[in-house]
Amino acid sequence: MPQSQRHENDIAIVGFAQTDAHVRYDGPEVVLIMECVNALLADAGLERHDVDFTIAGSCDYLSGMPFAFVSNVDGMGAWPPVYESHVEMDGAWALFEAWLRLQMGDIDIAMVVGSGKSSPCNSREVFHLQADPYVVAPLGIDPDAMAGIAARSLIESHSATETEIAEVVARSYASATSNPHAQIRTSATVEELLAAPYDMAPLRAHDVSPKADGAAALLIARRDRARQITDTPVWITGLDHRIESHHAGLRDLTDSPSTRLAAAGSGVGDGAVDVAELHVTHAHEEIILRNALNLADSTSVNPSGGPLAGDPVMATGLVRVIEVARRIATGEAARGVAHASSGAALQQNLLCVMEGGA
Repeated sequence: MPQSQRHENDIAIVGFAQTDAHVRYDGPEVVLIMECVNALLADAGLERHDVDFTIAGSCDYLSGMPFAFVSNVDGMGAWPPVYESHVEMDGAWALFEAWLRLQMGDIDIAMVVGSGKSSPCNSREVFHLQADPYVVAPLGIDPDAMAGIAARSLIESHSATETEIAEVVARSYASATSNPHAQIRTSATVEELLAAPYDMAPLRAHDVSPKADGAAALLIARRDRARQITDTPVWITGLDHRIESHHAGLRDLTDSPSTRLAAAGSGVGDGAVDVAELHVTHAHEEIILRNALNLADSTSVNPSGGPLAGDPVMATGLVRVIEVARRIATGEAARGVAHASSGAALQQNLLCVMEGGA
């Protein structure tokens, strides 16, 4: 969009930072956040008092501590006192709230943080609690088990093969070799991947994202303030999220209608998509999402390696936004889409469409 057509309510990403995806981080979560926030503000040339609104996304269940997110405020700078909010979701949903908040027009800059330490817990024992509490959760069907059911449905419907699923992993690993934040930076051939034993048939261990400790943060600003902060603002042109039933039996697990609805609402199809970062925690999900988003063969998908190369739970979706914004800011891409997901088998999906230009 030409500069003259930018509206004063247009919102741009003006800075971003992320930690490595740690297999196990020995320090507290608040230190991960502080590492991101300090780098973020330094790069933007801002002080903490310049930030009008702060919001974080995290999950107390990971640490097993009630209201654990309150202590995380220290990592964002509790002094001077901050105008703060929190969502018990991935940081991508915190971005959605901040994006809406800035459009009210009374403040100009917001900081968004996503963080999580999954190493102290078994995430498979935690996240099955997202399921229907009466029928599914008592059975202990966790997201990985549900993903196995979805992958089996995809294969038996002739929408994908095990080889195509392995190709997703092989490409993700190859892309991650150039990502300094990735947890896995080794290559593997499709043949080597198919030779591995099943974990949750037809999925193998490498088809499931490796859970990690980590954090991510970004700054967004209204038009005029964004142009003062950076010469390369990344404009958020659309942001939408939709949810499906938590009753798996009421859903077609080989498709993602909520992603398709979010794509229509955010304007994914309004122009060419140069790059797409997808929140793929199970390899077969990329095939489902590609189809739901109707991505062209020319679209670069998960050039960072994606979550299959490192999954800092509760920050992974926000990292997808950062990876697209980074490529637009450097001129590698002109327009892109970031995807975040929550719940088993792509139950809830968020899309953020971004483009460059002053």
